[in-house]
Amino acid sequence: MKMPKIKIVASILLMLISFVCFAQAGVPPPPMPPPPPGLPIDGGVFTGLITGLFYGAYRLFKAK
Repeated sequence: MKMPKIKIVASILLMLISFVCFAQAGVPPPPMPPPPPGLPIDGGVFTGLITGLFYGAYRLFKAK
């Protein structure tokens, strides 16, 4: 006799939880503006390559 009571209570709780979930609907916020354009990578890539070459040469000469 205890099992049907538990099923009834569980069904009622699940139904109440679903009502609460549907009650949360509201007006969605406005869409975000587009992100700003990115920065150019022209100078940064060249500087990184030069720095990498110097560091690689330094490590090679230090290893020998």
